[in-house]
Amino acid sequence: MIATILVTASYIAAQMLADITSLKIVSIFGMSVDAGTLIYPLTFTIRDLVHKVAGRRAARIIILTAAVINLGMAGLFWIVSQLPYDPSAGPQPDWNAVLAPVWRIVIASILAEIFSELADTEIYHLWVTRITSRYQWLRVLVSNAVSVPMDSLIFVWAAFGGVLPTPVVWEIFGANILLKGAFTLISLPSIYLVREKPEEK
Repeated sequence: MIATILVTASYIAAQMLADITSLKIVSIFGMSVDAGTLIYPLTFTIRDLVHKVAGRRAARIIILTAAVINLGMAGLFWIVSQLPYDPSAGPQPDWNAVLAPVWRIVIASILAEIFSELADTEIYHLWVTRITSRYQWLRVLVSNAVSVPMDSLIFVWAAFGGVLPTPVVWEIFGANILLKGAFTLISLPSIYLVREKPEEK
């Protein structure tokens, strides 16, 4: 029960932080990349932990729940951005410039999360039920090998296609793949942190 609560909370938190930080494009090792890439790759492995400890149905539910929460968060940020500053509070930093949602990026992010994480769930499930329940690190590697490129492709083109120059969009895509792939390799051992729930067929 405690493990389920911890991995679920971690997944939601990582999704929210990734969506907020994706609003900024940064340069890492000379590559253009949305800053959400610094945290978002962890969600794939955390999703695997949810799947392992609570099953496929729970993994699907948490993916859709995270999407609804992120959409609600963006909606709240938009409402706050429309409210006037209180002059009696003195000078305030331009909150709107930082956190007011860019709806195209919000929608692109949520769509990429839903499709790629659901694909990750099904591949993980098929691996465990049809191939082997051994080599837990390999099930994470295989499912992420499909979901990471899918997520990056959907996000960068839905968010930046036609807005940024095409070479920059492809550069963001390539940087996403490299960074998410590196995070996948680093996070592989974490799959052993929780006990496995028997997988439904």
